[in-house]
Amino acid sequence: MAASETTALHFSSPSTSLSARVHPLVIFNICDCYVRRPDQAVRVIGTLLGSVLPDGTVDIRNSYAVPHNEFSGQVALDIDYHHNMLISHQKVNPKEVIVGWYSTGEGVTGGSALIHEFYSREVSNPVHLTVDTGFSNGQASIKAYVSTNLSLGDRQLAAQFQEISLDLRMVEAERVGFDILKKQSVDKIPSDLEGMEASMERLLALIDDVYKYVDNVVEGHTPADNSVGRFIADSVASIPKMSPLAFDKLVNDSIQDQLLLLYLSSITRTQLSLAEKLNTAAQIL
Repeated sequence: MAASETTALHFSSPSTSLSARVHPLVIFNICDCYVRRPDQAVRVIGTLLGSVLPDGTVDIRNSYAVPHNEFSGQVALDIDYHHNMLISHQKVNPKEVIVGWYSTGEGVTGGSALIHEFYSREVSNPVHLTVDTGFSNGQASIKAYVSTNLSLGDRQLAAQFQEISLDLRMVEAERVGFDILKKQSVDKIPSDLEGMEASMERLLALIDDVYKYVDNVVEGHTPADNSVGRFIADSVASIPKMSPLAFDKLVNDSIQDQLLLLYLSSITRTQLSLAEKLNTAAQIL
């Protein structure tokens, strides 16, 4: 596919009831493809896979990069590669369908309107996800858009991109990896225990914030919010009632399970290394 650039209008404030939810795996895949991109490529473009939930939320669960070229105000996608990858993915998970496309960089460009037009022929109302892989100031700028055509009679004037609500939820293990991904340089990957320590520090900070909020509401410094109060009450009610000794035993058992997994993985790596060396020696003899 190759075409000239068209005008793209960008509205940053969410102005539609449509929303999207993206899984951390998608962000990791996009960043990995950006690191492995060709030297001459400025950005990475790819397809988003997932499904539409009963409430209308677009659930983005997987992705793959699509080779492309941008030159002289034109965009060319490798459509055959795109269709072959889609067939391969659907053989593994038939429930995952095309829900949109992604690109790296900040916001939308004129070329984005052309690519969005192509994906509009693949699926109705596709979602455009943008990921700023530069992570400026340690922040991840991840946004989602939908597009509508602005026309005057039979003549299309521009493509209007509207930002929609985006939900990025992670479990603690994924959040630790995502925090490392946002840093410009990392001396080493934290161990499981270091990751647990960082998670506990974050949890204690959140508990302190809740304490301060409740104290301010009781003292009249902050107006009460019933929805926040119910959320805090539900969170407290979800904590299982157990003695300190039982809680310590639960934590220790979890740590021992993680250490056992590390030990088993180390043994597996050693066995694979020995098997490879024995196989090499057998071929030489």
